[in-house]
Amino acid sequence: MTTTGAGASTFSSSLLLNPQSQHQRKLFNPTPNPIPPKQKPNATVRATTWTPNSWKSKPALQIPDYPDKNHLESVLKTLESYPPIVFAGEARKLEERLGEAACGGAFLLQGGDCAESFKEFKTNNIRDTFRLLLQMSVVLMFGGQMPIIKVGRMAGQFAKPRSDSFEEKDGVKLPSYRGDNINGDLFDEKSRIPDPNRMIQAYTQSVSTLNILRAFATGGYAAMQRVNEWNLDFTEHSEQGDRYRELAHRIDEAMGFMAAAGLTTDHPIMTTTQFWTSHECLLLPYEQALTREDSTSGLYYDCSAHMIWVGERTRQLDGAHVEFLRGVANPLGIKVSDKMDPKLLVKLNEILNPHNKPGRITVISRMGADNTRVKLPHLIRAVRGAGQIVTWVSDPMHGNTIKAPMGLKTRSFDAIRAEVTAFFDVHDQEGSYPGGVHLEMTGQNVTECIGGARTITYNDLSSRYHTHCDPRLNASQSLELAFIIAERLRRGRLRRGISATTAGFIR
Repeated sequence: MTTTGAGASTFSSSLLLNPQSQHQRKLFNPTPNPIPPKQKPNATVRATTWTPNSWKSKPALQIPDYPDKNHLESVLKTLESYPPIVFAGEARKLEERLGEAACGGAFLLQGGDCAESFKEFKTNNIRDTFRLLLQMSVVLMFGGQMPIIKVGRMAGQFAKPRSDSFEEKDGVKLPSYRGDNINGDLFDEKSRIPDPNRMIQAYTQSVSTLNILRAFATGGYAAMQRVNEWNLDFTEHSEQGDRYRELAHRIDEAMGFMAAAGLTTDHPIMTTTQFWTSHECLLLPYEQALTREDSTSGLYYDCSAHMIWVGERTRQLDGAHVEFLRGVANPLGIKVSDKMDPKLLVKLNEILNPHNKPGRITVISRMGADNTRVKLPHLIRAVRGAGQIVTWVSDPMHGNTIKAPMGLKTRSFDAIRAEVTAFFDVHDQEGSYPGGVHLEMTGQNVTECIGGARTITYNDLSSRYHTHCDPRLNASQSLELAFIIAERLRRGRLRRGISATTAGFIR
């Protein structure tokens, strides 16, 4: 199915959240570092031997075995006939912004649920996580005096990789739960059978979620005049809530000054925001079914999300996931742990980004604080030595998962903070740019990660432990981390001599 170039552009301009003209971008954006000559911005990312289903000729890990193949094919044909969830023009815009982050001119804030679920699909849940991302972006933008790129782990983050294909309880062995778009989390035989119909439900929920996000982003909810209203109720009497209110008051005063000076505050820059979606590219039959050829560029885009990433378990050079991703033109993420060989990362970048386009590749490190200090410098040096342009992002969540005494999975806020600190320290040491942070977080008042200013202990975990996958930061912890990151961005800005007047205010 081919997307209509004009239609996609119209949709992107009207609904993608605060598009700016080139003149406005130059006016408000910081001047990024020069792009190395190796970059070819208009080059096709798709090799001539690639097709949307060429991944089927490669070894495919983490793909469920559907018992009824005819039913599976019927569902996939239905998905192929459905409209795309996102459009090519939107993904290209995100790639441009990520290119700015690669050169130190912007910062990526990527966050949301570990895995979305069907049973927790509620407007209020979507709103609260979106509102928390708005709060965090204001904190980061104020501290760093640079544009913040907001990308949600939302509207498609269903499938989850598993280390073991089976799990056992009380002597009963069943297939592992792989995410709501594949099977159910109840521990019974019927729930654990992969069901193709779940892909249809995942599609409809993703469309609805994105529709809600667009409404919040463009309908006035995200206006800077409402910055005081974004505070979540349960952060009212907390240190982070107080710090945010103080910051919001300063922003209100600045906007009042602007209005008094005759500067308009009803410009789209002040009343809307840009927001994109992302998820792990794991369930390849689903991703292929939503892949479309863009008539404007002639490139293929995976229209299930603006940005997709390949995980630690599926980034084999000769594997199905890398084969699929090398042919789609979306901005891509690569998750890397301390096990990543620097030469392998360079080779992976060559396969996925042969023309070295800025913004095409985001490398997301997830390895714990100690390994970050030891291993990340070697990755940065190898990539830089190869002349490759990537956006470096920290995922301080996945390298810090532990088991609480009562058996629940949790993460320590101190460990998360330590990895973020190590990430910034390494980039200071290497003279490279810390381009963003990737978090599992929620706007709900959960008790899933221990620590933070409003200390959550092991004994508190069971009171509001709602995740059906991995533990998430709650709003207070997320804001606390945002203030820590904002301080590092401020220090980096002062060190590089970037002033507020040159850094801009793109939202």
